[in-house]
Formats: sequence, structure tokens, C-alpha cells
Amino acid sequence: MGKLLYESHIKVDFEDRLLAHLQVVIGAKMRRGESFHFTWKDDLTIGDGRTTVWIHPQCSMVYKFYGSRRPEINPAWITALMYVANSPPGLHIVPEPDSREQVAERLPVLFSSLAF
Repeated sequence: MGKLLYESHIKVDFEDRLLAHLQVVIGAKMRRGESFHFTWKDDLTIGDGRTTVWIHPQCSMVYKFYGSRRPEINPAWITALMYVANSPPGLHIVPEPDSREQVAERLPVLFSSLAF
């Protein structure tokens, strides 16, 4: 289980594999100077709601991984996460697809998931 720290006061736990994929997507958008919303479902211990933050190139982010090995990156998952990150509602977590073909097949499902 890894931890994402945003602007030193928001701390959220994500599984290391998911966190590694989020780091790739968020890093790519920030390198291009793109700002966007990032939304996730909150843990039951803090109310079972959701949190949205505005990610921008000047924000402070720390990715803390608890595992010692780097997770293998799935290009299909990067594609899916980048797709939703580039949408008006912004980045949110989508299930890991098996392949890029599965991403293409699921675009209507990903798009429909944009309305939370």
C-alpha cells in the first residue's frame, strides 16, 4: 500500500501498483503544463464519500511506495487513465484493462463512468 501526499495536507492510500500508474499519468500531464481534477473514492473510515483535488504543475506531490520493487507498468492502463484524465471531469481510477484493444472496446464504458 502506497501513499499519495498532495500539498502536504492531503494523504491518501493507494495500492503500490495503482500508485505507480497514477505517477506516470500525473507526471506526464504536469510535464506538459496541464492542470486537471483528480477524484477518488474515500475510504469508509473517513466517510465513504469522494475527494477531488486540482492538480497543477506548481503543486507539491509526494509518492510514497511501501514495496521495494517497482511495479510493472501496463501501457493499456496508462492509456485508459490518460483518457479519463483528459476528459472534462478529470482523472479518476478505472479498472486495469488487459490490453489496448480492451481499452478501445471499453471507451464507451469509460466515457459513461465520467459522470460520477
